Amino acid sequence: MEGDHEERLTVLDRRAGGDELGPTRDLAILELFYSTGIRLSELSGMNLEDLDLLSDQLKVRGKGRKERIVPVGRAACEAVERYLSECRPKLDKHRSDRLFLSRAGKPLERVALWMLVEKYGRRSGLLKHISPHVLRHCFASHLLGGGADLRVVQELLGHSDVSTTQIYTHVARERLKQLHAKHHPRG
Repeated sequence: MEGDHEERLTVLDRRAGGDELGPTRDLAILELFYSTGIRLSELSGMNLEDLDLLSDQLKVRGKGRKERIVPVGRAACEAVERYLSECRPKLDKHRSDRLFLSRAGKPLERVALWMLVEKYGRRSGLLKHISPHVLRHCFASHLLGGGADLRVVQELLGHSDVSTTQIYTHVARERLKQLHAKHHPRG
């Protein structure tokens, strides 16, 4: 697993030099965004107690303060564990309950998180524009493309109405067309 972490750090920002504090924290943030599909505001308001690494789950307070439990992927858990053990103790100057902290030890605000995602998106060269919402969209599209039920994706995203989730189904439909053409005798 160590090598995998190093590869992801390289993709993120090894060129920045200095300590590994930023890239390790940033990797944890990006992995958590993509692994869970949570909103920017949900991540910025996340406390330490919201994350249960033993059961790979995250308690998310969404719009209207509605709570939901979201599974966290293994790569995200490993990145967050590393951040918690190696970086966060150095940052926690004010005894904060927030999960992600700035170099000054203060909770990372929404704008800082947005800029962080945008910075790594630009440096990767993969997309012209990337935002936390693009990662949320990728999360939903990849789940639906992999065969996940629309209602499950709705629950994971915290949408109150399934019609909001249906905007992601165009990707799933394209995948179905490809599979049909490839595997059906009359496709």
